[in-house]
Amino acid sequence: MREYNFSEIEEKWKKKWEEEELFKNKSKEEGKENYYVLEMFPYPSGNIHMGHVRNYTIGDVIGRYKTMNGYNVLHPIGWDSFGLPAENAAIKNKIHPYKWTLSNIDNMKKQLKMLGFSYDWDREIATCKEDYYKWNQWIFIKMYEKGLVYKKKSNVNWCNSCNTVLANEQVKDGKCWRCDNEVIQKKLEQWFFKITDYADELLEGHKKLRKGWPEKILTMQKNWIGRSYGTEINFKLEDKEVNIPVFTTRADTIYGVTYLVIAPEYDLVDEILEERPEIREEIMNMRNEDKISRMAEGVEKTGVFTGRYVINPLNNERVPLWIGNYVLTDYGTGAVMAVPAHDERDFEFAKKYNLEIKIVISPKGEELKVEELEKAYTKKGILINSKEFNGMENKKALNEIARYIEEEKIGKKTVNYRLKDWLVSRQRYWGTPIPVVYCEKCGMQMEKIENLPIKLPSDIEFTENGNPLESSEEFKNAICPKCGGKARRETDTMDTFVDSSWYYLRYTDPKEKGIAFKRENADAWTPVNQYIGGVEHAVMHLLYSRFLHKVLRDFGMVSSDEPFKNLLTQGMVLGPSNYCEKNKKYYNSSELVDGKCPECGEKVITKVEKMSKSKNNGVDPEHIIKNYGADTARLFTLFAAPPERELEWNENGLVGGHRFLTKLWRLVVEKPEFIGEKEINIKKVNKEEKKLVRKLHQTIKKVTESIENNFHFNTAIAATMELLNEMTTFKVEILEKGNYGEEGKNVWGDAVKKLVLMLSPFVPHITDELWNSLKMNGTVYKEEWPKYVEEWTKSDEVILAIQINGKLRDTIEIAINKDKAEIEKMALDLPKIKKYIEEKEIKKVIVIPNKIVNIVIK
Repeated sequence: MREYNFSEIEEKWKKKWEEEELFKNKSKEEGKENYYVLEMFPYPSGNIHMGHVRNYTIGDVIGRYKTMNGYNVLHPIGWDSFGLPAENAAIKNKIHPYKWTLSNIDNMKKQLKMLGFSYDWDREIATCKEDYYKWNQWIFIKMYEKGLVYKKKSNVNWCNSCNTVLANEQVKDGKCWRCDNEVIQKKLEQWFFKITDYADELLEGHKKLRKGWPEKILTMQKNWIGRSYGTEINFKLEDKEVNIPVFTTRADTIYGVTYLVIAPEYDLVDEILEERPEIREEIMNMRNEDKISRMAEGVEKTGVFTGRYVINPLNNERVPLWIGNYVLTDYGTGAVMAVPAHDERDFEFAKKYNLEIKIVISPKGEELKVEELEKAYTKKGILINSKEFNGMENKKALNEIARYIEEEKIGKKTVNYRLKDWLVSRQRYWGTPIPVVYCEKCGMQMEKIENLPIKLPSDIEFTENGNPLESSEEFKNAICPKCGGKARRETDTMDTFVDSSWYYLRYTDPKEKGIAFKRENADAWTPVNQYIGGVEHAVMHLLYSRFLHKVLRDFGMVSSDEPFKNLLTQGMVLGPSNYCEKNKKYYNSSELVDGKCPECGEKVITKVEKMSKSKNNGVDPEHIIKNYGADTARLFTLFAAPPERELEWNENGLVGGHRFLTKLWRLVVEKPEFIGEKEINIKKVNKEEKKLVRKLHQTIKKVTESIENNFHFNTAIAATMELLNEMTTFKVEILEKGNYGEEGKNVWGDAVKKLVLMLSPFVPHITDELWNSLKMNGTVYKEEWPKYVEEWTKSDEVILAIQINGKLRDTIEIAINKDKAEIEKMALDLPKIKKYIEEKEIKKVIVIPNKIVNIVIK
């Protein structure tokens, strides 16, 4: 028997799979149902990390399992290859982004192949290549023609470090999601996709997705879209014919308005600043605050009085106009009516700045007094101080006042959304050029379809200042597609989330040149049966993909309403981070000296955190593969935790995984003479053999259900480990001692083969090698998944608890459904029981068949 040489085995099978093009998908296979499994494609940063290993191993197991269950599986891979890191690398290393990106793709492709993933590399795509981004431009033009693309000047999130605009979703705690620098507000002409046109459908679609998507993701999207029903009311600026519309869900409190607050970004603010320059610094500070924290509960709300007033249209009262940090132009109209008596946030603001508080809702039969209010009254009640609506229940008054506002033409009932249109302009080089030109004669024009792709220029100077495309005269100088005259090309590129919003469709038809993809191919595979990726993409990639899929459906390009039928969001991989406060540095655990900083000798602060370069707590997958093998790496990531939970790195887990595979290897290859090749005749198996048959079929059932029901691979693997232990005992106690019957070798052979089959999606290299050692030719990938016989999972014996006066004293294993009298006799004859009942009076014996015997003594 040769030893388990994982390096040799894994190299052999990877080469074999590639030569045979084993994972190359056939678009149609007679009698097979299509199944599309997909992991979110990687950004080619240069090296894969443990997060990649976990994500892609989960997808690979599903793909292999579904293949063995008779599905025609599509499992592609590609590269989300546009983006800022490539451009930053170009600036830092004086290397072109294209060259840097392709070099990283080559390296990561090699690393992914080391792990034995069942990818159809024939469908590989890279979003930075012209044959892909050409179709981004085509989609942009078609969306413009349908009124779904527009350009306008607006306040945008601007990162000075990255020199580009960020979408709201890309600002985290007031900082850039890429470089962690402070984000400021800037007014620029920008391109937008009208995602708000699909807001209602995006929300309604949750009903369909509820079966296959985590509720957490749907809730995050629902909150982000933020649909609310209310009334828009026009407050008039005093002494000017200027309306300030306000959206409210609480029209019943309109008579309690004591001040109005507008966002620091509101258009009127610039005019106010000209009159009151002394408040400019305070306003600019508000604008540069993180928008999410500005709205968050518990964060102090700040404001400044403008010196101006507005008129409440229902009672003609003069109301002071304030600017406040807690109001956003991104929500509602950018103006909020403040009712401090009935809104906690307004109450705190009014108290802070000593503003008027007016009660307009009071509990039935009780009179509230302003001087006694310790907090806002937000419960139900009866209207007071509200003219003709006095005495009305506030819920009824809400509708009556809203109706009155519409009748008087001072406002209207409306629906409001937190969601704003998708800002897609980026002032960078490494992205899809926006296919627009500006002609002095014809104005703004979309490029002709036949001129696509608009290619990125090569004569680029990469500096840290401004948009690199502005430096290319070759690129900027264009010909007007309408009149043929001189024109200037748009230098903004598209947000890279455009690339990733439809890539799953390109996989269905990656070599098509005449269109982005053929409808029949897209419909054959989408919606994606199982999508796998991080929860952090809930309100960016996952929302944008849903939006663009619906747009393409409306173009007649796909039939389905949603891109992904089922979604699995895998947990993060955690590792110990070691921080030295003195040096302000993180150190890898291997660098520490007795748990202390290798530079200053101070004790480090150790935490368990998400693996990342910045925390220096990552683990190199190549190192793991070299020392333990790809199968061990795969096994550890699957066994350590359920896929949706966080996985904490543990070197001992790797050692344990390798030990299990070594044990599996020896179990199969030792004593091949014991492996029978015939079908089992269940009628001829003896008692010990029957126990192994039962355990095998129980395991097949457990593994199958663990994968099918919730992808809990950890419990599936645990079940195979239990089976392996029982098989080891059977081998030592039964086979090697010759205590087996006529069917013993066939029972053993069946168990060995089915154990290998069950483990193959998890550890494909060793199982293919073992399969061939069993004289079963080919690869397990093409074999059928083992089936269990329900009857064989059940025992024909049961363990009964024997109690005396309700206390457990012994157990006994007996045949199922044995006669009560026999059970009673057997229980009373047990030595332990005899000891307890001797010289005692037995009052009665209660026998519950197949469960319990209770002997009542005096």
